[in-house]
Order: sequence, then C-alpha cells, then structure tokens
Amino acid sequence: MRILLINVTHPAIGSRIPDDHLPPLGLLAIGGPLIDDGHEVRLIDADLAPTPTRALVEAVVHFDPDIVLFGHSGSTSGHPVIAEVAAAVARARPDIAIVYGGVYPTYHWREVLLTEPHVTAIVCGEGEETTRRLVRAMAQRQPFDHLPGLAFLSDGRPVRTAPAPLIGNLDAYRIGWELIDHARYSYWGGMRAVVAQFSRGCPHQCTYCGQNLFWKRWRHRDPVAFARELARLHREEGVKVINLADENPTSSRRAWKAFLEALIAEDVDLTLVGSTRAGDIVRDADILHLYRKAGVIRFLLGLENTDAATLERIRKGSTTATDRQAIRLLRRHGIISMATSVVGFREEADRDYWRMLRQLLAYDPDQVQILYATPHRWTPYFDEEADRTTIQPDQRRWDYKHQVLATQQMAPWRVLVWVKFIEAALQCRPKALWRTYLQPDREQRHAMRWYTAMGRRVWPYEIVSFFRERRIRDGPSLRAFWTRTPGRQVAERPEGLPVQEMPAPRMSQLP
Repeated sequence: MRILLINVTHPAIGSRIPDDHLPPLGLLAIGGPLIDDGHEVRLIDADLAPTPTRALVEAVVHFDPDIVLFGHSGSTSGHPVIAEVAAAVARARPDIAIVYGGVYPTYHWREVLLTEPHVTAIVCGEGEETTRRLVRAMAQRQPFDHLPGLAFLSDGRPVRTAPAPLIGNLDAYRIGWELIDHARYSYWGGMRAVVAQFSRGCPHQCTYCGQNLFWKRWRHRDPVAFARELARLHREEGVKVINLADENPTSSRRAWKAFLEALIAEDVDLTLVGSTRAGDIVRDADILHLYRKAGVIRFLLGLENTDAATLERIRKGSTTATDRQAIRLLRRHGIISMATSVVGFREEADRDYWRMLRQLLAYDPDQVQILYATPHRWTPYFDEEADRTTIQPDQRRWDYKHQVLATQQMAPWRVLVWVKFIEAALQCRPKALWRTYLQPDREQRHAMRWYTAMGRRVWPYEIVSFFRERRIRDGPSLRAFWTRTPGRQVAERPEGLPVQEMPAPRMSQLP
C-alpha cells in the first residue's frame, strides 16, 4: 500500500523559534516496520518550516496514498493542527483512510472520533506492531475488529478494542531513517542531529507525568545494538548530535553503563544530550567519567520544584539536597546541567517565587528553564486540580510554556514577570556569564553560547506573545474545560478504559 506519514507544523515556541529542527522519531519508528512489510512509505515533515494546510493537502493529493498516518509528540498542543489538516485531507480525498496515533488520541479517542468522524482508526499506545497489523488488514480488505490497540467508529459510536500487549523486544522494530534527509536536521547550533530512544517509560509515578501510564513499564534497547546504531548514523550519515528522547534513560545502572561502554568502544565523536533524574546522577557518581567519555555534554534535570512539600505532593521521589548534589557532580565531570522548575503546581504568592529564585541560585545550575504546570487529562494531577479555573482556552497553548491554570493570589502578568525575572537572574549572574563566555572548555562554551543565543530570541518572543494571546478571566474549571464542547467527553486513564468488542468497519465501508 502507499502510505504517507505527516508531521504537521507545530505551533510551540520550541518548534518555531530555533533554527535547528529534529526529525519526528515517532513517525520514523512506525515507518521502518511498514517499509519492511513491503509498503511504499513517504514522510512529509511540515515542521521543518511553517506549511499552510492547503499546501499539505496538495502534497497528499500528489502522492495519492491509500493511507495517511498522523502523529505528533506535541500531544495536547499539537492536536488542533492535526485535526485541521486531517479534516482538509478528508474533504479533498474522502477515499483516503486516515489513521491517528500518539499520546493525545490514545486517551481522548472518544472525543476525537465523535468530533472527527473522518478518522478511520486511532492507534492506542505503542504503534509499531498495531499499525503493521492494521495496515495488513486494510491491504487485504479485512475487518480489524479482532486487532488489539485500536479505536474507531462503529454504527456512529466510538469503540475501542482490548489494549495491545507491550512490545517486549524494542530491537525487533527498526527506525526508518531512510525516510529523512539527514542534512535537513540539526541541533546544538547547526550540528547534524537525530532524536533516538534507548528506553521507554519511567519507573517513577510523578502525578503530573503520563510516562508511567502510557508506556506501562520501563524497558530498554539492547545496549550494544543501540550503540552500534548511533555509531552507524555518525559514520554513514554524518550525525554529530544524539538527542535522547527517553524520559529516564539511566533507570537501570547496569544497562546504562553497558551502553556507555559500548559507545566508547565504537570510538565515534558524538555529542549526547538528554534528560534524567537527579537521583540517578548521584547514584552514578563513580561512573560519571564514562558519561563524559561517551559524549554526554548536557543532562536536563527535571527538578520540578524547589519546595520540599510540593515535591512530596507530586510524588517526585527526590529531595532538594539530591538535586543540588546532582548539579555539582555533573559540573565536576564537565557535563552541563539544565534545571527545569515548574510554577503553578499550587497557589503561589510573591514569597514563593522569591524562595524559588534563592533556591535555584543555591543550586547553581548551568542553564535553567521555567515551565508552567499543565494538567493533562490522563494524569493523576488532573484529578487533584479538576476544580481549578482555566485561563487559556486555546488548546495549542497547552505546551508547558503558557499558563493554563489561574492563580487566585496572582494575576497572569505578575506570574510572567516573576518567571522572566527568575530566568534572567539565573542566566545573567556572574557565574553563568563566565561559563558562557570565558570558561576554557571549548565544547561547554559553545553549548552555553548556543543556549544563550536561543534565549535571546525566545525570551522577548514569550513576552510579546503574552500580550497578543487571549486569556479568559472567569474561565471554566479544568474538568469543565474538557467537557464543555458538545460531543466532547472526558477521557479516562488507561485502567478505566471500557473495552467494547464491536465489529470494525470493512475496507469497503471506509471513506
């Protein structure tokens, strides 16, 4: 079959402001197995440059696919764009089957199917094997009601089959790297780059995060095979930077150490960036030299908050002392630390922001990023905050970079002032300036200057955008926000999803 993968233009600041762009790993992970099954697969990456919907539809019609697959790592904020493009494709070519996968449709399958009946099927959860089976059934013009991991309309009603089993061997499915032109993707200041994934999931159960719910359990690639793949990308495709998509690649010290040693043995000049937990860095104090030797230059540490009570409430499983120690250990081994802190987990006042600033200064991270609490419907945090007032009606702004929940003690403009002040104070302090412009390590100096250059563009953009964007003073509660539209139903967390064994439409019934 002719299959077209579409990565839509994402509205988030991270997609629109930097000159660098990374390939859509999720779609490539689906594309590889489909190619191996003998299908003709092509990728349109509209996120490389803003692409009007009309131009995307014209490209779809030109390729003349049997199936169009949509997916986006942007999740909640990316859905409105996907919905617009998918509807336009359905109007232009109602004979094309539209398949949608990813985190957002996995949990909002009812809502999507009721408001977007042109969607043929939704792939729920991990997509590699489920998509292969779905496409095989479509190619044979067979019903797919017996296939696990799908949602679709049956007699006008949204139904979902039983959950698909977890993929036990992540190495059984290859990434379709041949779908992209590596020369078009870069990171870290113009260096050829890809996104790669050593592991899936996270063993921790932070209330605001859906990793544990979506991936069910933490699993990892074969360390040696993964190192071999990265080395091949460097030698054959000229890739210089690996951006690890893992939520927590270091969960298993044994597996992570085996990967580091295997990559060191490959003897390739790669730069690795990613994110992990402060506790894992402290645990690995004796092997951090292997991190650096393998090419790790920066780790994002999701500190989330500097208030001990808040950390306990969101079940972060870390302490302020551990966070501070992890940053110092990374610096001692020549690895840059990016500290993220989240505002809005609770009602905050001026004194809370002042305390956050003082704590972050004491942590002394190399880079800092302040985010906003964003309660996605499938997380326990949503249930805890369901009665709080929302102020951001545009779903495209639910991207952690916009305030979506009201704070009773502080107007949105004051929250913005504090957030920008904290970021500026951290990035402009003497230590940060020295690390950016004067430190002797050339690689670290480049990393700090690149991040600072991006900040000079993002920082004013966020301020200007604040005054252009619409917010509502007396908005609906969080619960009401997701139920206020006719036909929109509250999505349930995975353990609560009702399973209805209903007959799926046959190919002859597909639009």
